[in-house]
Amino acid sequence: MRKLPLIAATAAILAVGAALVSPLANAAPTPTLASLPNGAPDIAVASVKAHLTQFQTIANNNGGNRCLGSTGYRASVDYVKQQATAAGFTVTEQSFTSGGKTSYNVLAELAGTDTSKVIMLGAHLDSVCGGPGINDDGSGSAANLAVAAAFKAARATPGISVRFGWWGSEEQGMVGSSYYVSHLSAAEKARIVGYLNFDMVGSPNPGYFVYRNDAGYEALIKEYFALINVPTEIETEGDGRSDHAPFQNAGIRVGGTFSGADYIKTAAQAQKWGGTSGQAFDPCYHRSCDTSSNIDDTSLDRHSDAISYALWALTGPATSPSPSPTATPTGGSCAPVTNGTDVAIPDHGAAVTSTITISGCNRNASATTKVAVVIPHTYRGDIRIDLVAPNGTSYRLKTESNDSAANINTTYTVNVSTHAANGTWTLKVQDMYSVDTGRIDSWTLTV
Repeated sequence: MRKLPLIAATAAILAVGAALVSPLANAAPTPTLASLPNGAPDIAVASVKAHLTQFQTIANNNGGNRCLGSTGYRASVDYVKQQATAAGFTVTEQSFTSGGKTSYNVLAELAGTDTSKVIMLGAHLDSVCGGPGINDDGSGSAANLAVAAAFKAARATPGISVRFGWWGSEEQGMVGSSYYVSHLSAAEKARIVGYLNFDMVGSPNPGYFVYRNDAGYEALIKEYFALINVPTEIETEGDGRSDHAPFQNAGIRVGGTFSGADYIKTAAQAQKWGGTSGQAFDPCYHRSCDTSSNIDDTSLDRHSDAISYALWALTGPATSPSPSPTATPTGGSCAPVTNGTDVAIPDHGAAVTSTITISGCNRNASATTKVAVVIPHTYRGDIRIDLVAPNGTSYRLKTESNDSAANINTTYTVNVSTHAANGTWTLKVQDMYSVDTGRIDSWTLTV
């Protein structure tokens, strides 16, 4: 994460050297096949730390840093390209110029069944010039590498395409991610259904912060932390200071997690998360001591699993063979499922629908089935909401009313215990009166 005050995006970047670190190929362990509650791969912290070890080695061999324009950054780019290619992604390198110097982004894509949509995840790959940047942001870069490999092994063909980005020159003012977004065609920008950013996820005095920029992504990530009984707070320290900002400014939905930088942990935060109050979440932020010793393994593990959980929920069912029985999660396939695809609600028009398909949950749905709905709307009193079971039976969740407030962000409880859980469930939403507008942002079904 870049440090305030902001550094101009046109600041000069150090000249790119030619020296590379060669003995780093095939560094990460084989991805684990263990699963999280929604079936996503459980990311082994050892896999993430293996990548961090390589980033530290690169820095050690290249003047102690991986900052833009350095041989350490060029070696980091080559390492990420090698690892993402080995994992089975289609990898491209994007060059851009800042301050008269050339730098690089790395993009890695896995085509989905529906290639008209792509979910993006990203982290910045550069460090400050004063240190190796292992937490900031080697941690996010390494976590995304580990998630990419495990995801491809478990879901060879996702429902929609998946694209990871490792950004250059974030520390100079989000130059790389800004370049990427500004050079998207209108058609390519329209393909991106959302972007999740992970800038610092292994802070040594950690917090568990969730981006508040999009209600649907916020709810999905909070859902994972709630399942492992870790309380969260809304992220405010990094607002506008990391690579999600260019995406958000372009009208793309953004989300992410963060473990804290140079803000001070309060006594209340230490009580719920552990660690030391009165100290920064990362005392080595932007310093030479941001080394491989500057990482909390528990934080790194939890945040990496949150990335995996969110990506799995947002990419639909696999078309490749299912994992072996040993990879079946404890909760089976009865875990919560989210549909985060936007659906516009016409003003005083026909009902619109959004569907979720449950499979592998070999029981009836619950008498306390939960339907969590996020609908941004200028007048929620106009909105009628129904849940339609797989056999067509409809259950009214909300009727139109005189409620003059905006937006719906509510979890409804409904007794659908007479229905098998497996099948396609439909959320039906209708605007009953004229003037106001909105959309289905996301909904989550817990059967």
